[in-house]
Amino acid sequence: MELTCLLLLALIPFHCQGQGVYAPAQAQIVHAGQACVVKEDNISERVYTIREGDTLVLQCLVTGHPRPQVRWTKTAGSASDKFQETSVFNETLRIERIARTQGGRYYCKAENGVGVPAIKSIRVDVQYLDEPMLTVHQTVSDVRGNFYQEKTVFLRCTVNSNPPARFIWKRGSDTLSHSQDNGVDIYEPLYTQGETKVLKLKNLRPQDYASYTCQVSVRNVCGIPDKAVTFQLTNTTAPPALKLSVNETLVVNPGENVTVQCLLTGGDPLPQLQWSHGPGPLPLGALAQGGTLSIPSVQARDSGYYNCTATNNVGNPAKKTVNLLVRSMKNATFQITPDVIKESENIQLGQDLKLSCHVDAVPQEKVTYQWFKNGKPARMSKRLLVTRNDPELPAVTSSLELIDLHFSDYGTYLCVASFPGAPVPDLSVEVNISSETVPPTISVPKGRAVVTVREGSPAELQCEVRGKPRPPVLWSRVDKEAALLPSGLPLEETSDGKLRLERVSRDMSGTYRCQTARYNGFNVRPREAQVQLNVQFPPEVEPSSQDVRQALGRPVLLRCSLLRGSPQRIASAVWRFKGQLLPPPPAVPVAAEAPDHSELRLDAVTRDSSGSYECSVSNDVGSATCVFQVSAKAYSPEFYFDTPNPTRSHKLSKNYSYVLQWTQREPDAVDPVLNYRLSVRQLNQHNAMVKAIPVRRVEKGQLLEYILTDLRVPHSYEVRLTPYTTFGAGDMASRIIHYTEPINSPNLSDNTCHFEDEKICGYTQDLTDNFDWTRQNALTQNPKRSPNTGPPTDISGTPEGYYMFIETSRPRELGDRARLVSPLYNASAKFYCVSFFYHMYGKHIGSLNLLVRSRNKGALDMHAWSLSGNKGNVWQQAHVPINPSGPFQIIFEGVRGSGYLGDIAIDDVTLKKGECPRKQMDPNKVVVMPGSGAPCQPRPQLWGPMAIFLLALQR
Repeated sequence: MELTCLLLLALIPFHCQGQGVYAPAQAQIVHAGQACVVKEDNISERVYTIREGDTLVLQCLVTGHPRPQVRWTKTAGSASDKFQETSVFNETLRIERIARTQGGRYYCKAENGVGVPAIKSIRVDVQYLDEPMLTVHQTVSDVRGNFYQEKTVFLRCTVNSNPPARFIWKRGSDTLSHSQDNGVDIYEPLYTQGETKVLKLKNLRPQDYASYTCQVSVRNVCGIPDKAVTFQLTNTTAPPALKLSVNETLVVNPGENVTVQCLLTGGDPLPQLQWSHGPGPLPLGALAQGGTLSIPSVQARDSGYYNCTATNNVGNPAKKTVNLLVRSMKNATFQITPDVIKESENIQLGQDLKLSCHVDAVPQEKVTYQWFKNGKPARMSKRLLVTRNDPELPAVTSSLELIDLHFSDYGTYLCVASFPGAPVPDLSVEVNISSETVPPTISVPKGRAVVTVREGSPAELQCEVRGKPRPPVLWSRVDKEAALLPSGLPLEETSDGKLRLERVSRDMSGTYRCQTARYNGFNVRPREAQVQLNVQFPPEVEPSSQDVRQALGRPVLLRCSLLRGSPQRIASAVWRFKGQLLPPPPAVPVAAEAPDHSELRLDAVTRDSSGSYECSVSNDVGSATCVFQVSAKAYSPEFYFDTPNPTRSHKLSKNYSYVLQWTQREPDAVDPVLNYRLSVRQLNQHNAMVKAIPVRRVEKGQLLEYILTDLRVPHSYEVRLTPYTTFGAGDMASRIIHYTEPINSPNLSDNTCHFEDEKICGYTQDLTDNFDWTRQNALTQNPKRSPNTGPPTDISGTPEGYYMFIETSRPRELGDRARLVSPLYNASAKFYCVSFFYHMYGKHIGSLNLLVRSRNKGALDMHAWSLSGNKGNVWQQAHVPINPSGPFQIIFEGVRGSGYLGDIAIDDVTLKKGECPRKQMDPNKVVVMPGSGAPCQPRPQLWGPMAIFLLALQR
């Protein structure tokens, strides 16, 4: 363990600042992903452009105290990866492999309970370019009274893209346009999906038979390459044509093997054939090979339309459809219809009576029906008629009508449905007509009108049907807001009148209707009854958990309230403290209604009475518990995250200090805070430094501050802060502090960039160079990197220290340049000095250049310093004077040499006002790398042309 942990906390005086630092949330959206460009659109709107398939990363940078909570949402959907789920509660929104459907406006909402929430938005524009599709259409028209025909060809190119694509038509390798060829016309048709351009070849000529290419481009936006599609037009080009080997309607028996062939009769280029089935996919076991479709052992469920489609991108696709019907019969039903004219609902002698029989069949129209009476075929007469397709009944229904019913007509009637000559079993249904055949009645058994069960238990709703014959019972729900039954169906049929429900839930409570069906019985007005289902469930209480804070000696009232339950009443309430049963609290005064809460009063909060209190509430079905954590301990501190420039680095010692600020949450809720216990631990280390910080009375909103010193660059630390009162330790708060380097404009104070932070002090990679600078340290180096070039560590010699370098291995080439650009500085002085360390070791070292980009009259880059060649395995320091005439940036340019042993590195860049040191570099600043041999002698300061010119001006 390093001894420096003992120096983490210096005796910096502790003090407080002001009051009322609570501030509403403020937000700003920044991007950190693979954006093509982020631009301002119409001044007020920010647009983030990204390529489809790349990673979207948006960060919502927030300020405000307490620390705001961030929520991401999206217009017309949530901001999660799949959009159908909940919103994203995180400061960083990350979407891997973004799709075009995920474009839109994203909102960052930050709120901390102070003032109104802050809402910022950014529009995400997802760029893409699909493969283009080219189709060909031909027309032939008569001209001048059939003396000759004019043939016109339309080549239609369609693509989906964002932004809109640009189209280029080519014949062979030649680009086509209106002005160069009168025989072509290029236009954009109306009312088309996607983007479309049509190439019209008018009055087709011999030279028009050629290869045509449609090239689409989004002008390399987001690096999306152009795409193209080619079509060879010949004098035999023709749309596809088809014919089938079977009739369009094919009726087969179940179990047969079905083979259908789809034959091409035309088409150039050769069309592609594809089989499909509607509805749903092809049956399991079906084989579509080319134009042949085979279905082994066909079943009734395989019935449907089978489509054969031929496409070759010429004309419209050719399509042939086979309606496959597999013979089947099911659901035989009957109806007894009394005399309709006399509006009778009973069977009466002397009145008409109709018996109907129906089966669901495929094909329906091929079903035949036969009627029998008492086992013998029914004979047609003036009083006995057999009809088919009664308009008042389902299609293909057979009816037997008895005119002027006689006593001799009583008997048993049998209806038999069949497919003549097909191996499909017959279906039959029997109807008995007698004086005892009466219409149904329905009722609820005594004591069953209201059914009460507990949640999770089974339930049975029952209705009794009387009559002969007894029809099925249809169940439905009466409640409009719950129209579906638990099975998910609006109606459910039961043969015995009982609706059985498994594991009922509270949402199944309500009124259920039972009614007689109009089939397999009398075709009369349905009879109905109702059953009420009550589902009892355990109580729900609030609060389920509550943290109760109070100063020592003060009273506390705990209240547990019933939110909902069935029954909606408290049967009993039991209080416990730390698991031990407490005496019952005083009874609640008797009221007209059952009590809906239970209370416990503590006369005074003490150390002994602090702890967990539980109130268990029961309603005879189940119980629920309210939990109260009662104590006098202080709430946790609230770290202040908006401290300006909390990090202060010390270049020479490689240490930094950190300004830690916080407020105390609800300090008046408990006894006054006497002191804080501060614990600081370097991440990945076990030992921590602990210190007590005494304070005077702390008020709400008062900003407290403590300065942590001697923190090691670039390490991060965990800080824990615990308030102490007369009660003892309060709630602890923790946070991680990271080393961040300053990116402010240069001033007379130290402003050295050690590159220890990922933000690299605001430096950015130039977009116009050939490759980028890389940030690394000894721990992140590639173990397979080239030997004999580049530094093993940064200037400090520690493995954790970072530096910037250029990697000159493949695919880099001679003369490739990498540029690292500083933030824009405002020139507030006449002279500045740029100091930095460089490492140029390797036999293929190229050049390191320092440029100054002046912004007063456009961007103008001037060379201020340059060095080339191998300078040994040693860090050396350079001081470069500059004299900018306005706002400026400094640029470090690394140029690749003749080979891969040419890595160049820089570290500890400092920009200060004033002139550079006139003396040569301090020998102590020459850092010999391990394994480089004897210490190197100090090297003279290296000056560039611009520096010499500025020195001449000073003299």
